[in-house]
Amino acid sequence: MLSLQQDLDVLYAPESALHAAAIEEIAAEAFGPGRFTRAAERVREQQPHDPSLSLVAFLHGDVVGSVRQTRVRIGRTPVVMLGPLAVRPLFKKRGIGRELMARAARRAAEAGERAIFLVGDRAYYEPLGYRPLPVGSVRMPGPVDERRILGLELVPGALEGASGAVLPRR
Repeated sequence: MLSLQQDLDVLYAPESALHAAAIEEIAAEAFGPGRFTRAAERVREQQPHDPSLSLVAFLHGDVVGSVRQTRVRIGRTPVVMLGPLAVRPLFKKRGIGRELMARAARRAAEAGERAIFLVGDRAYYEPLGYRPLPVGSVRMPGPVDERRILGLELVPGALEGASGAVLPRR
């Protein structure tokens, strides 16, 4: 039996500058203009995402999904902030987002990263291994529901004691 991914003929590739317009269009579809007011956007204004850690999903040559990752730190702890993750509405609930997430985690681990964090829906991300970070431990540059700050350790113990402001990693 073929997997859903094979049935759809979805291909995954590292992000390149050629994908920027399609990724912006997908983000606009998924999140609307309110996306620019989010605390995670303030982080990305300070530190651009890392294309070498970011991925796109193609179906029949068209970009249908993407995930971006940004190298930052929580206090002194180096982490990768994941987001945005977006899939065109027509292709949601087909496993593309979950596959992008799995590949992003592998890519970060292969690059030597030790942990990923994000701000997102617990019901979606917890089955992927993300766990809530202690409320009050992560200070975002803007309002955020701290119960939605989740982390994934790529190396056991990597988030132990992580606390402080989310800042650029230079």
